[in-house]
Amino acid sequence: MRRFLRSGHDPARERLKRDLFQFNKTVEHGFPHQPSALGYSPALRILAIGTRSGAIKLYGAPGVEFMGLHRENNAVVQIHFLPGQCQLVTLLDDNSLHLWSLKVKGGVSELQEDESFTLRGPPGAAPSATQVTVVLPHSSRELLYLGTESGTVFAVQLPAFRVLEDRAISSDAVLQRLPEEARHRRVFEMVEALQEHPRDPTQILIGYSRGLLVIWDLQACRVLGHFLSSQQLESVCWQRDGRLIVSCHSDGSYCQWPVSGDTQHPEPLSSCVPYGPFPCKAITKIFWLTTRKGLPFTIFQGGMPRASFGDRHCVSVAHDGQQTAFDFTSRVIDFTVLAEADPAAAFDDPCALVVLAEEELVVIDLQTAGWPLVPPPYLASLHCSAITCSHHVSNIPLKLWERILAAGSRQNAHFSSMEWPIDGGTSLAPAPPQRDLLLTGHEDGSVRFWDASGVCLRLLYRLSTVRVFLTDTDPSESLSTQAEDEWPPLRKVGSFDPYSDDPRLGIQKIFLCKYSGYLAAAGTAGQVLVLELNDEEAEHTVEQVEADLLQDQEGYRWKGHERLCTRPGPVRFEPGFQPFVLVQCQPPAVVTSLALHSEWRLVAFGTSHGFGLFDHQQRRQVFVKCTLHPSDQLSLEGPLSRVKSLKKSLRQSFRRMRRSRVSNRKRPAPGPPREGQEAGAKAERVGLQDMELAPVQRKIEARSAEDSFTGFVRTLYFADTYLRDSSRHCPSLWAGTNGGTVYAFSLRVPPAERRMDEPVRAEQAKEIQLMHRAPVVGLLVLDGHSIPLPEPLEVAHDLSKSPDMQGSHQLLVVSEEQFKVFTLPKVSAKLKLKLTALEGSRVRRVSVAHFGSCRAENYGEHHLAVLTNLGDIQVVSLPLLKPQVRYSCIRREDVSGIASCVFTKYGQGFYLISPSEFERFSLSTKWLVEPRCLVALAETKIHSHPRNGADPEKALGRARNSGSQHDGEERKPVLVMERALLNDERVLKEIQSTLEGGQGSCGDWHSRRMAMGHSLSNGGAE
Repeated sequence: MRRFLRSGHDPARERLKRDLFQFNKTVEHGFPHQPSALGYSPALRILAIGTRSGAIKLYGAPGVEFMGLHRENNAVVQIHFLPGQCQLVTLLDDNSLHLWSLKVKGGVSELQEDESFTLRGPPGAAPSATQVTVVLPHSSRELLYLGTESGTVFAVQLPAFRVLEDRAISSDAVLQRLPEEARHRRVFEMVEALQEHPRDPTQILIGYSRGLLVIWDLQACRVLGHFLSSQQLESVCWQRDGRLIVSCHSDGSYCQWPVSGDTQHPEPLSSCVPYGPFPCKAITKIFWLTTRKGLPFTIFQGGMPRASFGDRHCVSVAHDGQQTAFDFTSRVIDFTVLAEADPAAAFDDPCALVVLAEEELVVIDLQTAGWPLVPPPYLASLHCSAITCSHHVSNIPLKLWERILAAGSRQNAHFSSMEWPIDGGTSLAPAPPQRDLLLTGHEDGSVRFWDASGVCLRLLYRLSTVRVFLTDTDPSESLSTQAEDEWPPLRKVGSFDPYSDDPRLGIQKIFLCKYSGYLAAAGTAGQVLVLELNDEEAEHTVEQVEADLLQDQEGYRWKGHERLCTRPGPVRFEPGFQPFVLVQCQPPAVVTSLALHSEWRLVAFGTSHGFGLFDHQQRRQVFVKCTLHPSDQLSLEGPLSRVKSLKKSLRQSFRRMRRSRVSNRKRPAPGPPREGQEAGAKAERVGLQDMELAPVQRKIEARSAEDSFTGFVRTLYFADTYLRDSSRHCPSLWAGTNGGTVYAFSLRVPPAERRMDEPVRAEQAKEIQLMHRAPVVGLLVLDGHSIPLPEPLEVAHDLSKSPDMQGSHQLLVVSEEQFKVFTLPKVSAKLKLKLTALEGSRVRRVSVAHFGSCRAENYGEHHLAVLTNLGDIQVVSLPLLKPQVRYSCIRREDVSGIASCVFTKYGQGFYLISPSEFERFSLSTKWLVEPRCLVALAETKIHSHPRNGADPEKALGRARNSGSQHDGEERKPVLVMERALLNDERVLKEIQSTLEGGQGSCGDWHSRRMAMGHSLSNGGAE
């Protein structure tokens, strides 16, 4: 009975847990998935983006972010800020209107929904009678004018959303007040545009889809002027002084109409088809903005020649004889222009163009010659090429950080030096306590370095591995190359480029040593590149070494993709990380595990066929080990064999079910209980009523050695530990496979003075076979004090204590189903935790994390952070393997989100909630990065234009890591975008296809998934 009893609760330990662990979803990094609307407040200098899933996100200065979600989960169609207020109105595709407010609570601003309203018509009226097409917030701050499909303009009083029947402007009322010559035409259809007079709030401009424009007097209820176009109306713009109206139309033209008191029906001053004379697409939106120093800016969307350029997504800017059509790689949702915010100013003086495309946000500097792009401090297009893996590195040394920044600044030389113009609100969070990097590998063979220290995920540097290989396109070619005399004057802008020259270029594993500056990047076609940081441009030949992982095997034939061809001769590399050696695995299967030890100058790599060790200082191979089982034929068939793999997996599943049924039948049926047994059982039940029972462990069936992909190498780990005997420790390499096998190799690394003269030698010392044969997902060695071994060079830089080499070391093997601790060097089992047997879940990600106390400054503990296939995150203690806390983090149906998770060394993590967004979460009470900001109306900020020539770090150096609630408060579910996105199965499928596509030789899901999170390799992120 004793084994069923669970140890009692320790109150002191429970209090300590509360000081160490707390789960929070904190902030969403990246670009909102499927944006559908854009809004901007000149007074607040806040940008708003709505999505198809009903979410709205507000952005101001770096670190100022808000999120909200409509209860209906309908698409946001329009967003309008109320003039001079911290409020905005959203229109959804179900015709409902919602009023949102930024309210100050506890010293910080929060976004809250105040009211919702749906415009209703009289009983029996057609739905189009009240279908809202245009929303105009009036400058009185009390009224909202709603244009509808029926041609009626309704007036709604705020904030109660009360319809004012007596102020409605019906199409019949307008028709009666028009001159005779305009009445007979069918000019009334739906309301296409509503504009308030820039100088007189008693006048509004109503634009109807058939081409009629009417200036309406709100007080006298009469028509002050009308203008009639022969083309269908798309949008209008009223010049700041009120003397000119510019309308754009469906035939790709725009017209200028003079506004005067004595002319009722004037002809347009001019009518222009910018990209004529051939038929053009509609100009859907236009801005006409005056300047102090010359001609006005004309900025419009669309209007491209229909036959030749009808598929382009363009926003054109014309000013003072210069015209450019900015060509985007994804559909343009909306755009706005940041100009003079003071209504009393004489000129607009635009400073920046903000374009919301379907996959990115682009800001263009209109004050600098050439109209360069402004680098964004947030809303990064993470998925400019599909993300295939990620790697987090904590606490970057200042020197490495500065060198990466310097390399990135050279890449950004073509950007504008303008400060970020959307700078509303104030971040109240303290500065980030350390510098963190998030590295993302992409399908196009690039690695991007992101500043993950605070709320804003900012791109620092981009590395491309394409130059090493021969591809269909020349890497020196520019996307925007075009002759100067070509028309239209197209110019490619933005970073979103979903097309890859070759899927084999995709990066699958990344490993960065923050102390030495060495980087290892491995790809889909078995390529392993070792790179070092160089501050100068260089031209050299990348040395290539082939690693044949099937050396001792006969009769195997690779049926997958071919290897990549390398570029012959010297290659020129820009400053930054430059490759100096390429290890090519044969067969060229996807690299599934990677480890780098910069102190020993060794890199280990694994595929579905085996693993190898390479000495990148001497540029020679140390050894290779084939892990193939005779039944692993599927691992040689490449990416097109998944149907066969599925059939075999199903067949094996049915066999296991059949064996389970047979074993159940063979169990002896329980006989009738005796009287003595009944009495004993009754007494036992009474005695156990007040005891807490441990859950009964279910049986784990051992997997067959014939299961496919048993040789798939899941994890690699370097350690200096006792492998052969307890008197001498030595360098070692550990490898875990999909079949539950752990290989240990002892290494002999020559001392520094003879490092280049003597070779590194390796010899297999141990082989451990787990009885249940579950895939090994993590390996870790604990020193004599049961503390994980430090990272390479960490002790040399005085950033960690030397490991205890006096006491006995322990090996922790983490499989998908259990944790098991072995003593070293005897490798005898010491203790274990059966996760699957207790809960039915399987380990997907595991990492060592340090949890600091929020009360005691110098107290902290090392524990395991574990993510399961159910989306739960658990913290397991070291070395006793006692579960500490458990939180529900990711939906179990979100397989792709679970596959993309990466842990940090200080109890935080990231996972993809859409192809373009990372969700950030924290398990620690001490490390919490979330927005904490304040937005208030400030009259002094109205005319503060961004300045050119400012230090870009100044705009980005504001405090960014923050929390929207105090410690101890019950946290609300603020991460609403994730909930909205995960309700869309298309989003999940899109992420999953990205993460699992092109996996080469991987057959089942466990093998195909991208290992994007922390592993226990070398104690760092992988």
